Amino acid sequence: MTLPRLLTIADAATAGDRLPAIVAEAVRSGARAVVLRARDLPRDTRDRYAAALCRILEPVGGRLILAGPQDGGELHGPGDAVHLATRQPFPTPRPALVGRSCHTADEVARAAAEGCDYVTVSPVYPTLSKPGYGPPLGPAGLAGLAALAGRDRPGPLVYALGGVTPAAVPECLAAGAYGVAVMGPVLRTPRIVLDYLEGLAG
Repeated sequence: MTLPRLLTIADAATAGDRLPAIVAEAVRSGARAVVLRARDLPRDTRDRYAAALCRILEPVGGRLILAGPQDGGELHGPGDAVHLATRQPFPTPRPALVGRSCHTADEVARAAAEGCDYVTVSPVYPTLSKPGYGPPLGPAGLAGLAALAGRDRPGPLVYALGGVTPAAVPECLAAGAYGVAVMGPVLRTPRIVLDYLEGLAG
């Protein structure tokens, strides 16, 4: 399964009803994989956002990944793609695409053992959006977790997350990340996707 090297994380609680317009501009700038984070919103609101983002991504062959809801609702997202929180159980039956948030070696090892397609590893750099997860991993910590994920082939793809600026992309790739996952910068300035894609192509 081929995934783009850029994951755009669309946080509905932060963006509110501006979310579809933000994602539309990000997609026009080249984003092709969007993780909809709307776990704490009512099911009907989450479904409304998911439908809107699907309409935006479909014409360009993009993929919407639904961050697994916390309300006991259906884990499978549109297109059968789901992103799991660190401690969420692996869903049965297995969705077509499964990612998981990871912060430690044990969490990466677990995701690899259960057959996740990708993991986000965070926080790589200082960021206000990832409180409570200890000090940033830095490039060296990222390299260690990326190596662990790739120890058994095929292992999950590793996306660097947390404080990743366009300038930091080459450093993340050199540390072994497959790509980067970004939330805040894209929510604030969707066209910054172009800068991330330039770094990922370099």
